[in-house]
Amino acid sequence: MAELFSRARALDGVRVLVTRPRDQADNLARLIEAEGAEAIRFPVIEIAEPQDTQALLAIVDRLDEFAIAIFISPNAVNRAMNLILARRGGLPPGLRVACVGRASARELKHFGIEDAIVPSGHFDSETLLELPALRDVAGTRIVIFRGDGGRELLGDTLAARGAAVEYAECYRRTRPTADTTPLLRRWARGEVDIVTVTSVDGLHNLYDMLGKAGQSWLIRTPVVVVSDRMAAVCRELGFKVDPLIAAQAADEALVEAIKAWRAAQKSL
Repeated sequence: MAELFSRARALDGVRVLVTRPRDQADNLARLIEAEGAEAIRFPVIEIAEPQDTQALLAIVDRLDEFAIAIFISPNAVNRAMNLILARRGGLPPGLRVACVGRASARELKHFGIEDAIVPSGHFDSETLLELPALRDVAGTRIVIFRGDGGRELLGDTLAARGAAVEYAECYRRTRPTADTTPLLRRWARGEVDIVTVTSVDGLHNLYDMLGKAGQSWLIRTPVVVVSDRMAAVCRELGFKVDPLIAAQAADEALVEAIKAWRAAQKSL
């Protein structure tokens, strides 16, 4: 009996809805499945080219003017760095690089950037802004690589501290066109136990894509989010179950939040 128990995995039998973009879901799905759960993939964000490619190219061409480049997300790293490498062969010497989260730092390392300014512990714009490198920035030119319509907090705060801030929008987040019928059938059979969502846009997209019937199931299903802001949106949408907030947006943190939820269920 003890041997059988030792073989049990933390999430055996749990069905987890994974909503990351199609080309970014593999690692999270793999971690979920390693714990014995089923990962149900349903992308709610699609990454597309920016509306104004010429504006992005113009900033890349004058990257030497900036002292700090901030990358908001792994998508920003991949899109911007591939363009920078193709356009000019690499980053200008002396340009300091910063990013918001661990996943972005990991992507930067793939491009040979090992010394990025990155928060430790909590990964968000607020924590990044507390780091010494971004506090005394009066007169500093800073470029922020991001998706279209991202949060203004980072740029606004740096500008208030005296920095000259420009945005380089290197991708767009769009809502995918998807057949929701298979997912709705699973939900109707009670085969979706918990949902993971990692952005406010993704949360709104999922809600809209499911339609009236799906929304009634969604709001009664536990959901893991990655920020207090997302939790507030869940409440605005009428979720009946308090959202679970992962410690950070990293895949490992999402899995830990699901495991904590599962452990709490077993203790009831």
